[in-house]
Amino acid sequence: MTEATHDVVIVGGGHNGLVAAAYLAKAGKSVLLLEREERLGGAAVSAAAFEGVDARLSRYSYLVSLLPKRIIDELGLDIRLAHRRFSSYTPNPADTETGLLVDNSNRRATRASFARVGAAGDFAAWNDFYADTARVAEALFPTVCEPLPTRSEVRRLVDDDALWASFFERPLGQVITERFDSDLVRGVVATDGLIGTFTSSDDPSLDANRCFLYHVIGNETGDWHVPIGGMGAVSGEIERAARLAGARIVTGADVVSLTADGAVRYLRNGHERVAVGTTVLANVSPYVLDQLLAAGGASSARVGVPADAPADAVAARPEGAQVKVNLMLKRLPKLRDTTVTPEAAFGGTFHINELYSQLEGTYAEAARGEIPDILPCEIYCHTLADPTILGPELAESGAHTLTIFALHAPDRWLTEENNDATRARLQAAVLASLNSVLAEPIKDVVMLDAAGNPCIETKTTLDLEHALNLSGGNIFHGPLSWPFLEDDAPRDTAAERWGVATAHPRVLICGSGAVRGGAVSGLGGHNAAMAVLEESL
Repeated sequence: MTEATHDVVIVGGGHNGLVAAAYLAKAGKSVLLLEREERLGGAAVSAAAFEGVDARLSRYSYLVSLLPKRIIDELGLDIRLAHRRFSSYTPNPADTETGLLVDNSNRRATRASFARVGAAGDFAAWNDFYADTARVAEALFPTVCEPLPTRSEVRRLVDDDALWASFFERPLGQVITERFDSDLVRGVVATDGLIGTFTSSDDPSLDANRCFLYHVIGNETGDWHVPIGGMGAVSGEIERAARLAGARIVTGADVVSLTADGAVRYLRNGHERVAVGTTVLANVSPYVLDQLLAAGGASSARVGVPADAPADAVAARPEGAQVKVNLMLKRLPKLRDTTVTPEAAFGGTFHINELYSQLEGTYAEAARGEIPDILPCEIYCHTLADPTILGPELAESGAHTLTIFALHAPDRWLTEENNDATRARLQAAVLASLNSVLAEPIKDVVMLDAAGNPCIETKTTLDLEHALNLSGGNIFHGPLSWPFLEDDAPRDTAAERWGVATAHPRVLICGSGAVRGGAVSGLGGHNAAMAVLEESL
């Protein structure tokens, strides 16, 4: 064994790596965290995206739901999250002068909105359906900061065979189409199974089910909140806790290889250095981890590799399936639906062209390699809940940010050669989708930056890979896992019990590729830290 220079070396300074560093340093471990960029936080950052515009946008990750209060409290994080009164607004593509507004604080108004879009009969079904997701959340979320339960144990916690079948055994699309009649309502429900996941809701793989589950269990409510101060404030607080606990954090450190016995080779300021951890935590995708291990002469970590795959199998390159567009507006745009104010419509998640039939049809087009002229989109307006990300003059002027997440834009469309042209085409499809429900062109309210250019920033999956080392632009680092172990899965080591094991005992996964990873939750970092501490007892 190579002699260790640190108890733990962490590769990658995204929010999960910072969570792990904070817990382990607080427990008295010597911790070295290496981050290739000069900034920390990975995708959970804020940025001044537009020249001369005094606004710091949550550039890649937008909202928080899955970050447990337990982690916030245990690390002493000063993180404030704003509740959104409105859950969602969805214009009816067949009649854009009407739309469905779900108001969390006004049941009567929400019922009336269902009736206006011809879905009065689905109002009761909606309430029953989300009562069911709440029951699942209450059973499942308390387990996420504990060693993984088994499938059978979670089924007993859910304690309802019909409920279990609906969310864990049958394709999500079947359940949605059985429980709701309206194409529009079906689409609103289905989108939570498709964020960052390129699939059909009816696919027997149940990929949509797993994505949906993580979207509805957060802190036992499934509510999504706006981080006050932007997403960078979240990562900044975790960084503060890690440094305060004594973790050593090195930025500008580009890790080029690691070995099974914990040697991490990295470049900094043109010099090659080596750090050795008794344990190495990899806050990178399984695909990148395998590349680093191969460069160090080690075999695959086999994270996410099927158990029956050949011995030399490596993690598949994941595929993201979204395009992200950030805009800075002089004011909120006018809607074709005059019964809803822009402040209400943009106050929650604004769904555009997301009928269930549209989602399924767009997926089929994209799977055939066709880029649709109009993409299904979700929009978030951070500044309605949190104007602090704007400078005082900008906030006073009535300016707002819009962040658009467009679905079914798979990475397979992108190459280094066509990225610029495809980005322009995707941006046009996103803006066309938005314009289809507005009473004025979005370009009329887009601000100009200091150089006179429209404040529109578009990020393809390839752009995300370049900026964040996010393999294939996949925001989850790969396919999401069920938040439990199969009954026959190995549980002999702490790493296996916590869902962070690789094929190498001294190397653990601590990012979104861990079991229960994905989104801004800190769970990958927390659970890897708990595995290290359990093994050291």
